[in-house]
Amino acid sequence: MHFPILGRIRSREYAAILLGFVFVALETLLTFVIVFLPKPVIQWFYDRSKALFHLIVGPPKPKTEERKLAERIRRARDFETLCAIFGYTFEEHVILTKDGYLLGLHRLSRKLGEERSRTGASTGKPVVYLHHGLLMNSEVWICVTSPQRCLPFVLVEMGFEVWLGNNRGNKYSRKSIHHDPNSTKFWDYSIDDFAWHDIPDSIEYILHVTKEPSVSYVGFSQGTAQAFAALSIHPQLNERINVFIALAPAMSPAGLSAPIVDGLMKASPTFLFLIFGRKAILSSAPAWQSLLYPPVFVTAIDSSLRWLFRWSGDNISHTQKYAAYAHLYSFASVKSVVHWFQIMRSGKFQMYDDDVQQFKVVRGGRHRPSGVSSYAPARFPTRNIVTPIVLLYGDTDSLVDIDQMLHELPEHTTATRLHTYEHLDVLWGDNVDKDVIPHVIDNLKTYCARPERLHAPAKINGALRLKILEAHRQSESGYSTPAEPDGDGGEE
Repeated sequence: MHFPILGRIRSREYAAILLGFVFVALETLLTFVIVFLPKPVIQWFYDRSKALFHLIVGPPKPKTEERKLAERIRRARDFETLCAIFGYTFEEHVILTKDGYLLGLHRLSRKLGEERSRTGASTGKPVVYLHHGLLMNSEVWICVTSPQRCLPFVLVEMGFEVWLGNNRGNKYSRKSIHHDPNSTKFWDYSIDDFAWHDIPDSIEYILHVTKEPSVSYVGFSQGTAQAFAALSIHPQLNERINVFIALAPAMSPAGLSAPIVDGLMKASPTFLFLIFGRKAILSSAPAWQSLLYPPVFVTAIDSSLRWLFRWSGDNISHTQKYAAYAHLYSFASVKSVVHWFQIMRSGKFQMYDDDVQQFKVVRGGRHRPSGVSSYAPARFPTRNIVTPIVLLYGDTDSLVDIDQMLHELPEHTTATRLHTYEHLDVLWGDNVDKDVIPHVIDNLKTYCARPERLHAPAKINGALRLKILEAHRQSESGYSTPAEPDGDGGEE
């Protein structure tokens, strides 16, 4: 059914508009209220959500050692605290992109117990660069509850030097020499800017510090899209990245599983600007987290992922979700999300469209151009990539269309299917140490510079677990958050 005033929008899209405004109104109100609420009031809301949860699911159970570790990971304030839990030291670096953004880089260069080398100097080890996905930061790689499933730690113990990048605008990169982060100009960036500046400038800085001829790139989700884009438009970057391993690769997703949201955003991607403004998207997420009892917060995230993407989350344990979901969100621009909806609508991995042409809905719910466009947005020429590409994708990941992706990539691309894996499973799944990390290691050993410098993973896995558990016991302290004192002996 169409309304007579705006016939291009269908009834369910009007409903989505209404829900969108309600959501934004609640988000704004919540953020405003929490800023001025005293801590005892916030604690009261937290306690009520906790009481309601245990009223429904039963009384809390005694905490196991695994649950205590998960609790410490959940409470960790930053990358430094997460590393300290497992006994690792890291270096923090800041780079200046050519367009004036300051990006935080994290460097893991020493194994557990390895003698401290000169900070900021070359270690003579092969280098791996890891990059996170949309609405994330570098913490997502190390908020894992068992060390053998933590890719950065496994690689460090093998003899790699691991660098972890961060996108402009997120927790570790919220600064520019030109714009204040409270201004709309600061948030005026899309995937194009990640490709033109963030990725190549980060790689250039890392090579300068390490004195290595090339790095190996491992990306997750949008971190793979940024590499696809960057490698396609910077021919010289292909000489500096010896292999690109794409975990849960993203290029041109079909869309969302929630038909109302999917239909509306594809009909008018820029409608997101009307709902969320032109700065950061979902900036109230930390506020919700401070109000909700952690298991309730986990349930809310699970429900959202199930509705938007039809992900069950069955391959990730509840303990892992409990630890990691607190580190799932970081700031990103509304424009970068609009860019994704433009890609979904067009079905092409293209640059940001500043002059969006009108689309109309045709039979079957598909979107077609309403007329002949005066221009076509430039597409990222991904078939021009020379760097070896390795895809590791889940066969139940709703955001991966592997056939379409392989059609847009060079012939030397290889793809490995991960049976029953969904999107986040590739990061935090129960069996990534058996299904994902070995594939990553094999390809790194094949393509990295001078692989003879590495150690065999089979020899370090058991020792790594023992060393990290010992470091965890030695570093365990009374650290707690105001919302959950250490005296709480229950689990959930």
